[in-house]
Amino acid sequence: MQYDIVIVGAGTAGCVLANRLSADPDCRVALIEAGGKDDYFWINIPVGYLYTIDNPRTDWCFRTEPNPGLADRSILYARGKVLGGCSSINAMIYMRGQRSDYDHWAQLGNRGWGWDDVLPAFRKSEDYQHGADEFHGSGGELPVEERRVNWEILDAWRDAAEQAGIPKIEEYNRGDNLGTAYFQMNQRRGVRWSGARAFLRPVQHRPNLTVITDALVTGLTLEGEDDTKRVTGVKVRTKSGNETFAARRAVVLAAGAVGSPHILQLSGIGRDTDLETIGVAQRHNLPGVGHNLQDHLQVRTIYKVSNTKTLNRRVNSVFGMASMGIEYLLRRTGPLTMPPSQLGAFAKSDPNQPTANIEWHVQPLSLDKFGDPLHKFDAITPSVCNLRPTSRGHVLARSADPAEPPAIQPNYLSTPEDEEVAVAGLKFTRNIMAQPALAQYQCQEWKPGPDAKNDEQLLQAARELGTTIFHPVSTCRMGSDPQAVVSDRLKVHGTEGLWVVDASIMPTITSGNTNAPTVMIAEKGADFVKADALAAN
Repeated sequence: MQYDIVIVGAGTAGCVLANRLSADPDCRVALIEAGGKDDYFWINIPVGYLYTIDNPRTDWCFRTEPNPGLADRSILYARGKVLGGCSSINAMIYMRGQRSDYDHWAQLGNRGWGWDDVLPAFRKSEDYQHGADEFHGSGGELPVEERRVNWEILDAWRDAAEQAGIPKIEEYNRGDNLGTAYFQMNQRRGVRWSGARAFLRPVQHRPNLTVITDALVTGLTLEGEDDTKRVTGVKVRTKSGNETFAARRAVVLAAGAVGSPHILQLSGIGRDTDLETIGVAQRHNLPGVGHNLQDHLQVRTIYKVSNTKTLNRRVNSVFGMASMGIEYLLRRTGPLTMPPSQLGAFAKSDPNQPTANIEWHVQPLSLDKFGDPLHKFDAITPSVCNLRPTSRGHVLARSADPAEPPAIQPNYLSTPEDEEVAVAGLKFTRNIMAQPALAQYQCQEWKPGPDAKNDEQLLQAARELGTTIFHPVSTCRMGSDPQAVVSDRLKVHGTEGLWVVDASIMPTITSGNTNAPTVMIAEKGADFVKADALAAN
């Protein structure tokens, strides 16, 4: 069980890392995944997210702690439980964020993380449907393609957004997302293209790459009693029992914003009070581990519509389901190719914002929550989210038992700024829905409903309707201050042989969906590990 590099977590980042690090045939790489194989039927069909989210076969089905900002509700916190991780169950939306996100990271002192620095890493792995240009790459492992189904109501909503002051733009991912456009997706001709499918499957034949599934990491092995601890391996619980995977050169945590801090805490790396609570002796003091959790809260408004068809009607009809299935089988087009949201819009919640700070994901469907059936009436769901939340939460181990899920507390809507943006987002949504372009569809607000009139009532509606958009980040954030966990080369402070390479390292959350930034982080992280661990040995 001795390897040069052990990677923990076969989600998006882990699959990229496995691909890049095992390219050297002299480097023995182990990729350890706590979940199973990605062989479930609904993973490859894009609309299958309806059957993979909140399904214990494919989702860890975490739940948050009761959140005061959400009327004391506990909500689903989906995390992928198969090869490919969240990219096997997510919305497939390819969204980099904005230039200002990364320039801010650099302004915080993180060298090499400005927009101009990260753009080459985005382009490296991309296979853009329209070919390479200044912003896009071609020939990479990750396909980026246009939608394969159209909805009349979404075209009308985009027209209405333009009438409300949000300009139409050709696409996102060029650095400034202000405007409305259809999302581009990680699909290949109507099939979901997860991190596992893009990066792992093409290289699984390599004799120097070992992939282990159904293997729960229980902790890291550390040596040394001084201020610098050396990480020498990973302790794992498999079907065969407890094993140790030794790492001669590097251990790379890529278990995500929930898994990576949890593993560090179980290993005695973290804040003293957090470790005392679970009865784990502190081996290395890093008070930021598990803290600084950031996420996008979406407020899912629902409007009943008339004189048009939505996915609700087609799913609730035997003929509709049959016709969708036939179209998909014959042409790989139609509603079965849909991500949860096809249409997006970025805007400023108030004119004083320097860049777009709210985003809509517009869905030609409605349901109470993921995992529930679609409503039987035609409806659309314009979900609006705050792109730059100031609320901060945490991910903390509940006990020393690695099988017990950690306590997840995002602390949504815990600051006045976030409350103001939530109310402004609901008002802006109503403004769009009242535009002439939507008049023929007789849109009726079902949630939150016309009784929510003043700011106080709208804020309460946001607390009752708000839910995660599944973008947790920043629990092992990058920086050089006392609360930072990793350096700007993603090495864990005060350790040797240990890196964190996943969304948890983001200093601040990006403006939009977080899977594409995670691919970029893994590209850069792989370069750092090769230069700092492999070249040094």
